[in-house]
Amino acid sequence: MKKISIIIPAYNEEESLPFLIERLNKLIDSLEDKYDFEILFVNDGSKDKTIELIKQYREKDKRICFVDFARNFGKELAMKAGIDYCTGDCAIFLDADLQDPPELIPELIKYWEEGYDDVYARRKSRKGETLMKKFTSKMYYRVLQALTPVEIQVDTGDFRLLDRRCINVLKSMKEVQRNSKSLFSWIGYKKKAVFYDRDPRIAGKTKWNYAKLFNLAIDGITSFTTSPLRISAYLSIPTFLMLIGYLIYVIVKCIRIQEAVQAYQAIILLVLFFSGVQILFFGIVGEYLGRIFNESKARPLYLVNEYNGEKETNEKLINS
Repeated sequence: MKKISIIIPAYNEEESLPFLIERLNKLIDSLEDKYDFEILFVNDGSKDKTIELIKQYREKDKRICFVDFARNFGKELAMKAGIDYCTGDCAIFLDADLQDPPELIPELIKYWEEGYDDVYARRKSRKGETLMKKFTSKMYYRVLQALTPVEIQVDTGDFRLLDRRCINVLKSMKEVQRNSKSLFSWIGYKKKAVFYDRDPRIAGKTKWNYAKLFNLAIDGITSFTTSPLRISAYLSIPTFLMLIGYLIYVIVKCIRIQEAVQAYQAIILLVLFFSGVQILFFGIVGEYLGRIFNESKARPLYLVNEYNGEKETNEKLINS
């Protein structure tokens, strides 16, 4: 039988795990005569009892596997570890907070069996989220799509099924500052959307705040496209046209009415304007230089403490 890996990044999710395991067991029991399953938890340096609970579940059910990070590396690298360690013919990414319903998995599998390589869940509604978060999410996708020629799947998170050939391609991508949503779009392959209503968290508190979401958006844009670097070139043309026009205006005014222009006012405005433009684009260039710096260090993306209860030497990660 085909094997399906369910990859679940987890950070301080001890309150959600019992509900998650209960619903996953019901789902897997209904499909166990058709598929083998692997439930792969990636514990991202949790400070609560998340890893202890996962170990207890594994003692009762060997289908449950886990990768335990040496510290908190972030969800993006937890997903990368899931990609590296999963053994299924396909992999399904699922959040531990049950905002994405596991009951949708059979529909994802159905379209995979029909030949689709990337079956992604697209949100029709987002319960439990503020209007501000919904608005900023919508604007982010619009900006990202405007900056890249690659088609972006809007209103789509990490909840999706990927065929093994997609997993193998993503496994080969070693960049440090990752944005999985962008990578899923970039690899292409045959895609299919499945629509659903997103639920509020089943328990616990969200680990995302606006600062983290803003950083994620910056990572998504700068890791996916170099278009922002071209903005300075595009803006330089109208900027200099405005400067020339203003200079002509000042000269004509001085000649026609023979009245001296208050030069210090014009100088202050011009200095402020160009200083602001320079600071803006130094910041953009700095973002890309920072990414070059991080990539050039060639450190392992993450370090593993345990894999299914066995201590990891990380030799494979360090030598790759």
